Amino acid sequence: MSVAIRSRARAVVALLVLGAGALAAASATWLRTSVSTALEPEAAVVVTGTTAAPGVAAAAFVVVAGALATTLGGSLARRVALVVAAGGGLGITASAVAVLLDAEGPAVLGASDAAGVTELASPVQVTLLPWLAALAGALVVVVAVLALLGAGSWAATGGRHERAGTAEARPAAEPDPQADWDALSRGTDPSSDR
Repeated sequence: MSVAIRSRARAVVALLVLGAGALAAASATWLRTSVSTALEPEAAVVVTGTTAAPGVAAAAFVVVAGALATTLGGSLARRVALVVAAGGGLGITASAVAVLLDAEGPAVLGASDAAGVTELASPVQVTLLPWLAALAGALVVVVAVLALLGAGSWAATGGRHERAGTAEARPAAEPDPQADWDALSRGTDPSSDR
C-alpha cells in the first residue's frame, strides 16, 4: 500500500492550510512575562511569534508560495516547488523549536521593545502556539515528501506555462513592413497573426 499523495489538489490544499496555520500561529502570543519599571512595579509583557521567531512567518510564506507553484509548472517545476515547500516546513519547525529551547532570549527582547527594560520580573510562560507551529512545520515536510512520491502520477498542466520543444516550435514569420501598414490601414492588428 502506497502512502504517496496522488492528488495534486490534496497536496496543494494541505500545504496551503498548514502554511496558513503556521502564519496564524506566528501572529498570536507565544510568550508572557512581566518586568518592573519606574512607573509600574509589574508591567505585563506579551511576545508574539513574529517577534520571538520571525523565521516562522517567512517560512510559512515560502510554504504557501511552493504550494501555489505546484499548480503552474511541469513535472520538474512541481518537484522543485515541493522541495522548496519542504524546506519552508523545516524552517518553521527550526524557528519554533529554537524559541522552545530558549524562551528567555525572545522574552527579554520583547520586554526591551515594550518597556525598555531587559530584566524580567517573572518567569517566562510559553503558550501552546510554538508547539503547534513546530508541528505544522513537521507536517509540511511530511506532506511535501508524500507529494513528491506521488507527483509522477499527477495530470500534466496545460501547455500555457511550458516552453515549447524544438520539434513543436514554429519558425517566426519574417515581418513585412508593407503588409503590416496595410493591415493597420484595414483596422487589424498585424502582430496577432504571428
